[in-house]
Amino acid sequence: MNNTVNNYIEGLKKAYYSNNNSEEWDYFEKIKHGASLENILKIKTLYPSIPESLLSLLEYVDGTYFTEYAGEKIAFYFLGSDIYEYPYYLLSSLEMIKSENKIIGYYADYIERKYGEVIVDDKITNSIKNIQWLHFSDCMNNGGTSQLFIDFTPSEKGTKGQIVRFLHDPDEFTVIADSFDDYLKKLIENEYDFIIDEM
Repeated sequence: MNNTVNNYIEGLKKAYYSNNNSEEWDYFEKIKHGASLENILKIKTLYPSIPESLLSLLEYVDGTYFTEYAGEKIAFYFLGSDIYEYPYYLLSSLEMIKSENKIIGYYADYIERKYGEVIVDDKITNSIKNIQWLHFSDCMNNGGTSQLFIDFTPSEKGTKGQIVRFLHDPDEFTVIADSFDDYLKKLIENEYDFIIDEM
């Protein structure tokens, strides 16, 4: 397992335990499983630059967003962002595959800056031509308020592989980390502040 991912998971477990959520963690760890090799290969084909750390996470657990394990669908908070005490789910490998063109279908006008009131980080491209974002996470209310993406086609000011957080109402796209590994490290440094008592 990737070292950053290993450190992240160990710390996340401690955060669940220290916030009186040990039973939830133990049950999750008991029933979860990793993504199939078939889906891992599909994702690598769709996103050749996908970070090894994300693949390592998927090999550990194939999503926590109403994903079925042992005949039961679970909704388990696994990630966070720069929004304090606001948890996110990890999408499954299949959900990542199916959402390949989501950025174009839902947010093309925003990316092309057609709405002045929508804040879009200047590290993000202003063209949807050849754009490639990997949608990997939805927030606690089914993604209605916030979603997370890996951006493989940034602007000249950005970094390939940067993490973009979409926030709704008011709508904005903000780069919150330069890479997926940096993103996980920030969650560790922030002491998993999206995990709170008795979630």
